[in-house]
Parts: sequence; C-alpha cells; structure tokens
Amino acid sequence: MKSLWELLWDYDPNGLVVMTPQMVIQVVNPAFCRMFRASAEELIGRNAAEVLEDVSHFQQVWESGQAMVGIEREYPQYDLYVRKVIFPVREEGVVAGIMVDLTHEWKQRSEMQNLRRETILKVHAVVDKQMSVAQKIAGLLGETTAETKVSLLKLLELVEKEQG
Repeated sequence: MKSLWELLWDYDPNGLVVMTPQMVIQVVNPAFCRMFRASAEELIGRNAAEVLEDVSHFQQVWESGQAMVGIEREYPQYDLYVRKVIFPVREEGVVAGIMVDLTHEWKQRSEMQNLRRETILKVHAVVDKQMSVAQKIAGLLGETTAETKVSLLKLLELVEKEQG
C-alpha cells in the first residue's frame, strides 16, 4: 500500500520534477509526464535541458541555495504555459520544481487581449468613418450655405436697385 506522500505525489495536479545539480532528471510525477507528453521512463535519466530547454533558473537555485517563486514560462511545443516554483533540497543533493499549469488561464487572457485589440481597431474605424461623414455633411452644408448666400445677395441687390 502506498504512503500518503506517494499518493499526494501521484495525484498532485501540478507537475513535479526533481533533478541533480548537473540537471539530470531523477524523479517526475504523472502530472509532469502529462504536461511534457512523455512517460517517467522516458524522462528519468535525461538532461532536463532536453525537456525544459532553459534550465538556468534551476541552476541558479542550486548555486544560490535560494528558492525562486512565480517564474512563468511558455512551452509552445507542448501547448503549455506554467508558473514554476523551484527550490533546492540540499540534504538530498537535488533541485525540485513545481509547475502549475496555467495554460487555460493564459489562453483566456490572450483571447481577451486579442478581443481588446480588435475592439480598439473597430472603434478607430467607426470614428474615422464618422469623421468622414461629418466632413462630407459639413462640406455639403457649406456649399448649400454659400449658394443660399449668393442667391440672397442677388435678390437683395435686385430689390435695392428697384428702390434706388
């Protein structure tokens, strides 16, 4: 029977990875395997850079002994966006990482940004069209006003000649 810690490891929805200071993957949980589309057997023993590409944060954590929290990273090849928590476990000689899957939230945020961008473009187009229409109306009113003025001046001149 599995211990509580083993069950937590297996059922944690966050990707969990443990690696050596040389960045060799030692342990992964099922969520990490799902995120990076590989089995534990395929991942364990590999250099973490082969999977995660940039492991500089893991190296910094090991060298400094200080945890890093809230590092966000996109992995487009896995259609994945995560927030990482990385911390050293000096007693065991390893670096551990927790990866919280933010893909759904990130896609929603991205869609909202696109919607805002499209809305702004549409508002600009409507304003430009309204300005164009207003200028045409003003032009027509100006022409009509000028024609009316000319006609009224001629009429006034005619009336003044008859009186004069």
